Amino acid sequence: MPRFAFAGRCSTEDLQDPETSRNWQLTRARALIEPAGGEIVAEYFDAGHSRALPWKRRPQAAALLTALRDPHRGFDAVVIGEPQRTFYGNQFGNTFPLFTHFNVPLWVPEIGGPIDPDNEAHDLVMSVFGGMSKGERNRVKIRVRTAMGSQAKIEGRFLGGRPPYGYRLTDAGPHPNPAKAADGKRLHRLEPDPDTAWVVVRIFTEYLEGKGYYAIAEGLTRDGIPCPSAYDRDRNRHREGHAWCKGAVRAILVNPRYTGHEVWSKQRKDEVLLDIDDVTLGHRTKMAWNTPDRWIWSAQPVHEPLISQTTFAHAQAKRHARSTQTHLERKPRPTTRGYALRGLIRCAICQRKMQGTFNNGKPHYRCRYNAEYAKNAALDHPLTVYVREEVILPELDKWIAKTFAPGQLTATLQAMQQAQSPESPTTTAAAAARRTIAECDRRIVQYRAALDAGTDPKLATEWINQAQSEKASAQQDLLTATAVQPEILTEDQIKHMVSGLGSMTDRLLATASEHKRPLYESFGLALTLDMQKRIVIVESQPAHTCTYGKCPRGDLNPHAR
Repeated sequence: MPRFAFAGRCSTEDLQDPETSRNWQLTRARALIEPAGGEIVAEYFDAGHSRALPWKRRPQAAALLTALRDPHRGFDAVVIGEPQRTFYGNQFGNTFPLFTHFNVPLWVPEIGGPIDPDNEAHDLVMSVFGGMSKGERNRVKIRVRTAMGSQAKIEGRFLGGRPPYGYRLTDAGPHPNPAKAADGKRLHRLEPDPDTAWVVVRIFTEYLEGKGYYAIAEGLTRDGIPCPSAYDRDRNRHREGHAWCKGAVRAILVNPRYTGHEVWSKQRKDEVLLDIDDVTLGHRTKMAWNTPDRWIWSAQPVHEPLISQTTFAHAQAKRHARSTQTHLERKPRPTTRGYALRGLIRCAICQRKMQGTFNNGKPHYRCRYNAEYAKNAALDHPLTVYVREEVILPELDKWIAKTFAPGQLTATLQAMQQAQSPESPTTTAAAAARRTIAECDRRIVQYRAALDAGTDPKLATEWINQAQSEKASAQQDLLTATAVQPEILTEDQIKHMVSGLGSMTDRLLATASEHKRPLYESFGLALTLDMQKRIVIVESQPAHTCTYGKCPRGDLNPHAR
């Protein structure tokens, strides 16, 4: 009885059910091989991977290619249920020679059996299916982009994503698609946020009066106005939110949606070759900004504007004039200089990664927080925090050599076990939740004061209910964060890990400074520079685990709920 391995693929990009897709492909494959007495003994089914990815970049397909090399693979042939799901473009031509080389027949329903490598008709049919697969994907992309462009331009529909600072989402009725409406999905539109809309107007006004990005950010921070990341903590937990930064001010000034129009296609996805020397590796998707002439504007204003189109045009003209006033050529970001601690050392005050810079021919690290963020009382940061690399490395190498030395192994084991105490909470998430709770309490007090001052009771009640809802959500997040228990490594696991790293200490001491960074990364080093105490705190976490969680920015498609 011939033994077969089943190969298939399902993408979740169009909300397919992976199990259903697998079942119908498997049914087609069995219908092909069972009359010949075949039996499926192994499965290689990729779910959630685009057909545009070559086989070697799909986990299960790559595993099948590896299995072909094994003479004890356990199957005699491979069968696929749907060639358009499995092959894309010229992938068949790049893959089938491996089946032929290892003498493993490939069965396809459209061929009616195994593909004959010497049959030109078979090769032509499979090439056609690859072209049809590529054409289908391209047609879907064109239809989706054209439809979304029409929805934005003609209907002015809100197409998802987070609302811009100064706006919030409100219900706009049932979804026009009957099937989606039956599922409870509704449309949304933007409406001014009473807490932040006036801040947007202030930013445009001050900019047109002559203030720069930093001056505006400094004034907003000085007046105690929460920056976007502080105002919306649920979607910005990865940011501290101490103060306004220049980038936030600029992002508001260049956003055309404050004019009341829906604007779409400010960004696009480009597919670029992963390796120009090996085109069989396929492409990767890269986000890129479109020029303003390619933006799609709604024909009419669709939500309440915060500024006029004239004001927005004047602000853009002023930005353009400022950008052309300087003719200095900027230095390129990439550098051939070696920084042993690049990306590994942070400032203890703001927790930002320090920048590498050369001074007098020697590498230094600096933190220029105040060059990007406004000064604020919550964070007393010097103008520049500066340290020479040569001051840190000798002492760091001595610490590593001592900590991971064979004679120090027992003490290191004990220290690592104590550092991974099960009672240690996820402090970042817990702190973010506490800040949100405090902010909600402040807003509730503010709204009640506004109610006492004569604000519309219906509107004030709505604000209070929203703040209470956010507070309840943050309280739940706090409970979840403090209940998380980290994975605890056993003593044998830690001993094996430390012993492996211990063999690298001799290499570290003998390596030039500019080549030490990969070794430091292997030790999982994280350095924190505290210039006030003139110390560097060093942490080592050689074992890293990968986890999947919710996006820190929250739901970016609330219209699809």
